[in-house]
Amino acid sequence: MRLLYYIVFIFTASFNLAAQGLDMEEPSASKAHADTIILANAIYTADDQNPTAEVIAIKNGRFIYVGDKTALDALTGPETETLTLSDASVFPGFTDSHSHLTGIGQRELTLNLENTQSLARLKEIISTWRENHKEKTMIVGRGWIETHWPEKRFPSRWDIDDVIADIPVILARSDGHALVVNSKALEVANIDENTPVPYGGDITKNAMGELTGMFVDNAQALIQRIIPRSTSSDIERYLTTGGTVYAGYGWTGTHNMSVSWDEVAIIEALSENDNLKIRVYNSVDQEYADKLFQSGPRLTENGKAITRAIKLYLDGALGSRGAALIEPYSDADTKGLLLTKKSDIMSILIQALEDGIQINTHAIGDQANRLLLDWYEEAQSAVPPSDRKIKEPRWRDEHTQIVNPQDIGRYQQLGVIPSMQPSHAIGDLHFAPARLGDARLHGAYAWSSFVASGVIVAGGSDAPVERGDPLIEFYAATARRDLKGFQGTNWHPEEALTREEALKMFTLWPAIASFQENEIGSITVGKQADLSVFNIDLMTVAESEIPKGKPVMTMVAGEVIFRAAE
Repeated sequence: MRLLYYIVFIFTASFNLAAQGLDMEEPSASKAHADTIILANAIYTADDQNPTAEVIAIKNGRFIYVGDKTALDALTGPETETLTLSDASVFPGFTDSHSHLTGIGQRELTLNLENTQSLARLKEIISTWRENHKEKTMIVGRGWIETHWPEKRFPSRWDIDDVIADIPVILARSDGHALVVNSKALEVANIDENTPVPYGGDITKNAMGELTGMFVDNAQALIQRIIPRSTSSDIERYLTTGGTVYAGYGWTGTHNMSVSWDEVAIIEALSENDNLKIRVYNSVDQEYADKLFQSGPRLTENGKAITRAIKLYLDGALGSRGAALIEPYSDADTKGLLLTKKSDIMSILIQALEDGIQINTHAIGDQANRLLLDWYEEAQSAVPPSDRKIKEPRWRDEHTQIVNPQDIGRYQQLGVIPSMQPSHAIGDLHFAPARLGDARLHGAYAWSSFVASGVIVAGGSDAPVERGDPLIEFYAATARRDLKGFQGTNWHPEEALTREEALKMFTLWPAIASFQENEIGSITVGKQADLSVFNIDLMTVAESEIPKGKPVMTMVAGEVIFRAAE
């Protein structure tokens, strides 16, 4: 295995096209022929200078022509492959700007509690799992969410004890910010009513002071320490499975969040050995910040795996009432949880500016988002542009779900990029009004307000929190309704994006948010040939039909990494 890392990384990933022999002019018979030519029902480029095309030509993994059919003869040679996609529409490669790739693969290979419609059904599922996996000495699952359950409450340890009491059971909520365990897990973890509650976490108790089995945010670590550590072989399986699943959805790349240092090395090796086909842009977890500072930004020789960012956390999630709010929740006497102290991260922010490392910080509640802006601004004031490795560092706010309207303009002023997941809004619309009240909905999931303020919005899914389907994300961004068409009162339909904006949200804007806009993000001559092809025209099809579409083909650097069987 041979990996080449650039200690000094060209952060815009720009290349001298002329030096690579790419021709920016109209092709002619004397020019080199294309390796691949693509004709389709519709081609949308996300390039404002050339928004649509009839023909795409690719050579050596890059676009050499994007235009009409008049150039076909000059482009076509005896070795040229022509793909005619008469019933499909072609787009720049879709990138998920916020996911957890290991978790996506793990979801496919372990107990998946997605779409569990009730607490009663949850109990049935784990009981059946136990019957089918009698060799297991611990059950670990993820994916439940109680907000739509008829029981109208969180699960408890007694619920799980009813069906499994002899081995530990650990079930994480879909957002990863809370988990519930049975009594056996509490026993194995040596946790009781006297166990101290860690900063930024909560161990819930009932009115009688008994542990309910629910652990929120940082308190989850007390339970997670009893889960056997994944081996390198496990992580490889999770990553390759996640990459295959994502290529099959139509994603050409993802911004991979909260990555361990071990995962970085495994991702790089898998990518270089061509066992991980999609592009991966890593943000390492806070505990590995020093390792990234020592290493510097990392790029594999094939250019498909990049590590140059640090992921921080400010608060928890709205569903588990861990999101930090300025005023108390409308349905509970709490303001949520702050997971990080300013004193713990300010030195990281300052060194990141000096070393050219991107910062991507989780913030959901309006208090967390305000603090993010305050702390970013303080760090930027401490390190003027002349002392920074990158003058415009493109720091990000991961989620940006609930923002005080007075703070929206600050993102453009500070150069902060909101990284938002549209599917959160169409899931949260069923409980966010109760959590927040009507007044705070004015700054909730405010995609259009951010774009109007002059910033880009990098679109993602947060899978495995959500399914991770690009068509569901595109639909959510443009329809702002759940998959049944429901929107609810005061859900601010004016915050939906146009289809042109949504296309950039998953193509060009993620490229900008990862310093790769000169390489990917649009179908433009000279850029890498990344394409997402679907069987529907996302720009014209009826709104309700968008999530019903299917991926047809996924291409990265001119290589087809997924093709639908039909």
